[in-house]
Amino acid sequence: MLQKSTLTFLKDLKQNNAKEWFDVNRKAYDAARADFTNLVANVIAHYSKEDEEIASLQAKDCLFRINRDVRFSKNKAPYKTNFGASIARGGKKSIYAGYYIHVEPGNNSFVGGGLWMPETAQLKKVRQEIDYNFAAFEPLVSAPAFKTVYGSLYTGEDSKLSRPPKGYDDSNPAIEYLKFKSLIALHPLKDAELTDKNLLQTIQQAFTALHPLDVFLNTALES
Repeated sequence: MLQKSTLTFLKDLKQNNAKEWFDVNRKAYDAARADFTNLVANVIAHYSKEDEEIASLQAKDCLFRINRDVRFSKNKAPYKTNFGASIARGGKKSIYAGYYIHVEPGNNSFVGGGLWMPETAQLKKVRQEIDYNFAAFEPLVSAPAFKTVYGSLYTGEDSKLSRPPKGYDDSNPAIEYLKFKSLIALHPLKDAELTDKNLLQTIQQAFTALHPLDVFLNTALES
């Protein structure tokens, strides 16, 4: 579970997103980040018993910086108003499918994972694997556990092509999945769940439901 003070810090940061305020509240940030780091470390320690691929990771390998890259953005706010961690083989910059934790007050938090915006060559491998082994892929995203936790693959934020990708046509039985540019699944978390004693269990259940899909995707990437 997270401390309520961690959510309070992020809420306050959203209202005061400026370096001057952040510098004055550096101790509150350090405490909040340490709290989130501890959560990620506990998740790795417990879930690596199910997925050995993440066993060697340290929490620091997975956490994203709170500073925003504003060079090419109209939004010049210097800080993110969330904590995020990507738990995958090789850490947060990994090319492999993995897991994600996003903490953002206002009931904007979620857990999940998969493969986010892979490079062209990697996406080609994934599409080929889905095409060749659709009979193995389709049950992964229609499994009761997956549908209970996630419903379906995420379809927002330009995650799919509007037309079939090059080399495939509408008659392909897997075509709707072949259109994906990212193959991820997200399970929303309410603020109350973040400070609940069962948070670790909730995250583990979400990761367990996602794990077979990650294995499929990573098999494709390794081909």
